[in-house]
Amino acid sequence: MGVLSNKIHGEDLKPGDHIYSWRQAYIYAHHGIYTGDGKVIHFTRGAGQEIGTGTFFDRIIFSSSPAHPSDNPCLQCGDYSRLDGVIISCIDCFLAGGDLYLFEYGVSPALFLVKARGGTCTLATSDPPEDVLHRATFLLQNGFGVYHVFKKNCEDFAIYCKTGLLVNTSISMGCSGQAASLAAAVSAIVSSPLRYLTTSFSGLAAVGYGIYCVNRLVSDLGVRRDVEKVPVESLVANTSLDESSGATDIAKE
Repeated sequence: MGVLSNKIHGEDLKPGDHIYSWRQAYIYAHHGIYTGDGKVIHFTRGAGQEIGTGTFFDRIIFSSSPAHPSDNPCLQCGDYSRLDGVIISCIDCFLAGGDLYLFEYGVSPALFLVKARGGTCTLATSDPPEDVLHRATFLLQNGFGVYHVFKKNCEDFAIYCKTGLLVNTSISMGCSGQAASLAAAVSAIVSSPLRYLTTSFSGLAAVGYGIYCVNRLVSDLGVRRDVEKVPVESLVANTSLDESSGATDIAKE
């Protein structure tokens, strides 16, 4: 891997690695945990379905479940085209024709800012591989809750498996670097102080990029203070209670 690229060869992967592959002309990346023997556990919403933004992004960003059509399923995985939630598939289905990249943990702030695209690295450190694989396999059996593009997406799933960290407030965005980058970009564009700091295009671009970098950095999992370590068993128990409560509320209505 280089400074600007996290591309990695499949033979260099180790069980417990957090991997990803770019989708839709590099609009976003799909993330998962490599478990060994050519298998990946990942979190998805189901092929071709909306991913819950409630905006025009639903027409652009599609699910990243294995991309084989139902009439020509993968010989290893079978037909996953309509499944959602936490699934396991072969690495070829996970990549869906894209390149393989390794998500980096424990990077320095300088390296984090050099990698200007979110969703490729974090300042947070990873737990040992055995802990990562335990969380991933436990969630494969018990689920990770309801997919949400900004609060609980495939990157949130992989980061939780690697660190055991979750955001402890309901009003905050999840741990996803991709979501944080989008929010940082929007903030840089619409930030009202910009027009008072400079009138030139180059100055405006420099100030905007600076705001983008600062917002990305303070939103990173390794810097934030609204995260806590949550055992996977407690996570599943709390998720089950929330879903049961939601179902009860709907029934009452």
